[in-house]
Amino acid sequence: MHDILIPRSLLSAPDSFGGRREGECQRGALVIREGRAAGLRASDEPTSTPCILLPRLTDPHCHLDKCHTIARMGPVAGDLATAIAAQKADKSHWTERDILTRATRGLGEARAAGTGALRSHVDWGDDAAPPLAWHVLRALVEDTPDITVQLAPLTGIDRMADAGFAKAVAREVAQVGGALGALVLGHAQVYDGLHHMMAAAADAGVPLDFHVDESLGSYNGLEAIADAALAARFEGPILCGHAVSLMDRDPDAIARIADKLVRANVAICALPTTNLYLQDRQSGTPDRRGLTRLRELRRAGVTVLIGSDNVGDAFCPMGQFDPMAALHLAALAAHLDPPMGQWLPMITTDARRAMGLATGTVDGARVEDLLCSGSCDLTTLVAGHAALTPAPVPGPDSP
Repeated sequence: MHDILIPRSLLSAPDSFGGRREGECQRGALVIREGRAAGLRASDEPTSTPCILLPRLTDPHCHLDKCHTIARMGPVAGDLATAIAAQKADKSHWTERDILTRATRGLGEARAAGTGALRSHVDWGDDAAPPLAWHVLRALVEDTPDITVQLAPLTGIDRMADAGFAKAVAREVAQVGGALGALVLGHAQVYDGLHHMMAAAADAGVPLDFHVDESLGSYNGLEAIADAALAARFEGPILCGHAVSLMDRDPDAIARIADKLVRANVAICALPTTNLYLQDRQSGTPDRRGLTRLRELRRAGVTVLIGSDNVGDAFCPMGQFDPMAALHLAALAAHLDPPMGQWLPMITTDARRAMGLATGTVDGARVEDLLCSGSCDLTTLVAGHAALTPAPVPGPDSP
């Protein structure tokens, strides 16, 4: 790798990594010591199209248990409630072989997209004992060492109002290195459920993850989560997906909630494919965007992320397990303007941190954990004009 570009946003110390600054990147020849990226030196073989080097991608929110079910459902088109009902009916097909076949396909697609870590939610139901899908995915994860897969149960927050249920699920989550999760959407026992979840997650030493306010309207589960985390002094990472209802809050409310999110260490993950598809369903063409307030939250200091969410199921009949594709769509829908390097942490370093993983910047990374792209700049990188491929692993260390 004699001529490469590394986005400065993906280096922990870009000014001391070496090479020369070129726009929003550092450019030079990669210095490798003991199999890790140690710095840049002046390139003696400059090219007209240097390779862009970045960490493997991170997908902080997806659903391997549901993926690739749409073909057997027939036509499904509607809002969130319609999708929930259709997916529930499809569970009559969920045998061990069916789940394993579909999830294996999904993981293969994620691998091909350059994903190195992901978090998959798993429908849990009302029983404290793990469902079939959890057992199948747990075994699959153990047989997939090249991708870090975190599992997160998905059940209503009302079930977590039962302290025994919350503790039992948290213990199971801890055994697989996952995150304790729940759905918060206008439930009756939100505060009791959050209280027991915070306590159970703290005891088990696991992070928290919520599907929250996945609808336009007056829902405010997100602020309840922040309030509960602050009251409990919860110290682990908390990741909240969707938060679509922030689109209906006034600027003062957004500022108030954002301040609490920062203080409570809550990251927000936008899911553009699913929420653009499901939200603002009406008789004609929708005129509202099913996204959270990405730009406002980021300006307030909140960690914001992008995830793939649903792929080929009732919630999104298309989609793909590709964080870069999700970022591309979010950039178009939310006006995430260039320079594009500022947004790359949402699907790499910031996403890993929000999942409780090591940050994974380029500096110090193992070469096998890095990706190369032949894109000519970061805008075309995000647009997906060139494939992401594993970085070539050299022989002896470079000087």
